[in-house]
Amino acid sequence: MTQPQKLTKPVAFLLILAMTGLTWGCQTTTNAGRDAQIGAAAGGVLGGLIGSRSGSWAKGAIIGAVIGGATGAIIGNYMDKQAAEIDRNVDGANVQRVGESIRVIFDSGILFSTGSSTITATSRSNIEQLARILNRYNDTNIVIEGHTDNIGSEATNQLLSERRAESVATLLKAYGVSGGRVSPVGYGETRPVSTNETETGRRLNRRVEVLIYANEALKRQAESGELKL
Repeated sequence: MTQPQKLTKPVAFLLILAMTGLTWGCQTTTNAGRDAQIGAAAGGVLGGLIGSRSGSWAKGAIIGAVIGGATGAIIGNYMDKQAAEIDRNVDGANVQRVGESIRVIFDSGILFSTGSSTITATSRSNIEQLARILNRYNDTNIVIEGHTDNIGSEATNQLLSERRAESVATLLKAYGVSGGRVSPVGYGETRPVSTNETETGRRLNRRVEVLIYANEALKRQAESGELKL
């Protein structure tokens, strides 16, 4: 898949100055008001910038999908409520609001035994709870990313990440989430979020991310004022 082009430093600096309200990380406040202030064009360019730096096309895509204006604020409210439900009801989920989207991070050690792509019996209820919420907020698309540390061969880690992402996708679909909404992808060891030199860092790198963003139906409802919150 083609990676987003990197921006020059001056352009990146100007965009960061223009969009200082946008942060990447855990957030406890609502984002709807901020969403209303971010323009779609700037959001798309910044999404490309972040995507190129993080190496994750999905992270860049959900930030770049910012619509802005009243429509963005409505979608932001929709996502705020969904994120709050996930945070409240899904054990082991690290929930972050990003732009007009949601990022849910699971430590792979919570979902899987070491070296396995079979979701543990105790974790199936976590995915079931997530599926129930996704089914209530069904006008979204979902990308599931599998990631590993760098212990073992690249090929083995890549395959494991793909299988883990697919396992989560399969279970979500078994609990009623439409398969057309779900896209699993494995990145192996290529997208670390921390050092692989320590066990703490490796644990952070062993993760599954569920990225939730508005589909076209949700955008149309928000634009027309038909979206029921």
